[in-house]
Amino acid sequence: MRITYVLLAPILVATIAANAAAAGTGTANIGRVMTQADQAALTPDQVLASLKQGNQRFLSGDITSRDHSAEVRSAASGQFPKAIVLSCVDSRIPVEDVFDRGIGDIFVARVAGNFENTDILGSMEFATLVSGAKLVLVMGHSDCGAVKAAIDGVELGNITAMLENIQPAIDSLASYPGDKSSSNPEFVHMVTQRNIEISIADIRMRSAVISDLEKEGQVKIVGALYDMATGEIAFID
Repeated sequence: MRITYVLLAPILVATIAANAAAAGTGTANIGRVMTQADQAALTPDQVLASLKQGNQRFLSGDITSRDHSAEVRSAASGQFPKAIVLSCVDSRIPVEDVFDRGIGDIFVARVAGNFENTDILGSMEFATLVSGAKLVLVMGHSDCGAVKAAIDGVELGNITAMLENIQPAIDSLASYPGDKSSSNPEFVHMVTQRNIEISIADIRMRSAVISDLEKEGQVKIVGALYDMATGEIAFID
């Protein structure tokens, strides 16, 4: 029997490895909670690269294996996230998932239309200056309902005031020669990207804390656009 086990062992190992590869589990991707030492060792460019790699894993299905119960316990005593992401509230964009991130990896701020305001700026300052995050990422998405509503001038309760935050992106495209309505996908895309760019510019202008960190090379501010149809994220460095 001993000889049989010896002979079968290589076959079993090969079979397990093949099954793991076929399932896209990526046996090398084992999740764990970020530590202070992990965070301190990272540069903003490395954090950006890790988010890009995470989205590629999300697209391929080669996502990180995580023990969420263990991660909850590991993160209970403190947090050392690598980035803060400002995203739209759209329920079809699970932010941690699309970057293949786990518990304690990233801060996430969400508001319809992914624009910055005083409360979000304060949250970003806490994330970076106080908690050590190295990247500020503003992420919009294709076919954004808030952008479309702003383009069409929707007025409804508090939504009216909220949509005013997207108006600067629309105004900046006043010279656009085509149809300036939500039925024009090209115009919606242009407003969506411009809204990301304006949000980034406003973060730099309205937050001396984050602007100074960026000038010192401690933080990087970038944009991204999530494709609702594919899950792919295009980064605006």
